[in-house]
Amino acid sequence: MQTLTLQVQDSFVPNLLNFLEQFKNEVVIQKDKNLEYDPYFYERQKELQQIRADIKSGKSELISFEDFENRVNNFEKELEQKYTN
Repeated sequence: MQTLTLQVQDSFVPNLLNFLEQFKNEVVIQKDKNLEYDPYFYERQKELQQIRADIKSGKSELISFEDFENRVNNFEKELEQKYTN
């Protein structure tokens, strides 16, 4: 069996369901709970998987919050020094 995703206009859903009723032994219709909770679930999942892969491959660096905070503070100081003159 294969799983497919369809995007259907709201107004057409009843017609589609009526049509698919004749194939009830071959087709299973179910709502995706992930999409009920978060309509962008799969997009977010893909982004997170890419971030994880980038970190594992060394393409991206994972730093601690303290390091991030220090870098931001240093950057702010540089900006203040540059633009206070």
